[in-house]
Amino acid sequence: MGTRTVYRIVVRGELSERYAVAFEGMEMETSRGRTVLTGEIKDNPHLHGILDRIGALGLRLVSVEDLSES
Repeated sequence: MGTRTVYRIVVRGELSERYAVAFEGMEMETSRGRTVLTGEIKDNPHLHGILDRIGALGLRLVSVEDLSES
């Protein structure tokens, strides 16, 4: 059983709000040519699903950070 953890995922490019639906309610912030997705991830399969979606949309992943480790 997984525990929910907050992640910050950064992709290259400033995504429009129409992409928000693709990322299951994660908050989106755009700045300086990047988009930051922040939100609660329930388990590893959920995280990998989001990362797979990023790849399927042709987005370039910059970083993934588990904010609970800060």
